[in-house]
Amino acid sequence: MTNKSKTGGAMAVAPHFLAAQSARDVLKEGGNAIEAMVAAAATIAMVYPHMTSLGGDAFWLIHEPGQEPVAIDACGGAAAGLTASFYSSKGLGSIPVRGPLAANTVAGTVSGWERALELSRQRWGGTLPLSRLLADAIHYAEQGAPVTASQMRSTTAKQAELEGQPGFRECFLADGKPPEQNSLFFQPRMAALLRHLSRAGLDDFYRGELAQTIAADLAAIGSPVTLSDLNGYRAGMVKPLALAHSLGTLYNLPPPTQGVVSLMILGILDRLGLEEITPDSADYVHCVVEATKQAFKIRDAEITDPRYMRMDAQDCLKPEFLDPLAHAIRLDKALPWGKNLAPGDTIWMGAIDSEGRAVSFIQSIYHEFGSGVVLEQSGLNWQNRGCSFSLDENALNALKPGRKPFHTLNPALARLHDGRVMVYGTMGGDGQPQTQAAVFTRAIVYGQSLQQAVSAPRWLLGRTWGSSSDTLKLESRFSAEVVESLRRRGHEVEVLQDYDEAMGHAGAIVRDTDGTLEGASDPRSDGGVAGF
Repeated sequence: MTNKSKTGGAMAVAPHFLAAQSARDVLKEGGNAIEAMVAAAATIAMVYPHMTSLGGDAFWLIHEPGQEPVAIDACGGAAAGLTASFYSSKGLGSIPVRGPLAANTVAGTVSGWERALELSRQRWGGTLPLSRLLADAIHYAEQGAPVTASQMRSTTAKQAELEGQPGFRECFLADGKPPEQNSLFFQPRMAALLRHLSRAGLDDFYRGELAQTIAADLAAIGSPVTLSDLNGYRAGMVKPLALAHSLGTLYNLPPPTQGVVSLMILGILDRLGLEEITPDSADYVHCVVEATKQAFKIRDAEITDPRYMRMDAQDCLKPEFLDPLAHAIRLDKALPWGKNLAPGDTIWMGAIDSEGRAVSFIQSIYHEFGSGVVLEQSGLNWQNRGCSFSLDENALNALKPGRKPFHTLNPALARLHDGRVMVYGTMGGDGQPQTQAAVFTRAIVYGQSLQQAVSAPRWLLGRTWGSSSDTLKLESRFSAEVVESLRRRGHEVEVLQDYDEAMGHAGAIVRDTDGTLEGASDPRSDGGVAGF
């Protein structure tokens, strides 16, 4: 859906409408964009449980008028005592994708909430109590949230793979079957956990009574994450990456995210004269796909935990780095494309308050339902982000104690030369940078309405959640002429449904100089825009 708000208003967008409404209600009560986002983040973990959880990671990109944007890295590292020999001693040549041995990294999300709320209080005068920010989430966990078609489909698709994992059947199945669409989904243990955090504070997740409970449950199922790992974790403030674009300055998260990839794609496109190319034509799609290939080559060779990188990601955004990548693109021919990364599962949300302060936020458990493990006492569904580590010590993303895994997550923000501010993003593995490019170029380069930019037919090169193929996937709303033109250039094209969820759940908000807000959510999701 789309929405507009007049001067002095505020707005939020999320891939589930209840999360957008939670944020909107906080904003109406005088809360700021950070407080609204914490409320939305807690709510969406209850109403979109196959997509996200408090047992995952998160990243924040935060804008305040007149100040440089700041970012929060809430990515947990591998267990401190974890090495490749832990897996090889069990006869494993790779890290399992599901189960307790995939639950091998600390969950950073809750610490990210805490760090953001510290900033809210210190810089923005935030005063809303944690009990208020978590109230909606507690309600939906306790009283039930309607099961979406997306949750039902994901549970059905993954039941055979996951129902044997500790706690999965009890939490996510109803009488041994996927819950029916529109039935109520309850998470009473999560309601109790959120009530506990409301009283004890978010730090209790890592260094209090709750931390001890979590650690005991992880130990009981054989996860390598310990109480010491939880005790030692705190989300960190980081400097965002910045791209000097012809239309403004674009921001994203540094490694271990692929934020540099999203910015590189837009930097390359800025050099291809995109404004002279017809929107949504074969030439347009080809240019974005080829720019993606150039950026992915750098990602797959260089991007990992920044402590182990050989280069500074900001250097990838310099003109002397981007110019030759743009020059290598041929309009008549597709470059070869090979195998790539595994799919991921994520939510993106955005909020802008009445003071023009903005948040671009992303929260993830990696694959659908993460590791598939649900902790007995707390009801936490733990992520499997650490299954992306390699047991080859020479690999780019080699498993090492405390190392952060590579993240597809990357929330985006743009400050345009004309004074507008835009927050935008999506879920969707390899598709995240590509959809960001589609939304930004359509809305800002071509001047389309924000909803048109989000709803228009999309494509995906590589993998996303629910998909393991590396083809160039196009929604069927592209014309046959576009599809055939791309095939003639050498693209291996696969045509999907009209509005295919594999394309991710995108969203965006733009704030104009007079305070007018325009928002858009993805018809491929259960999302909504909520403003006043």
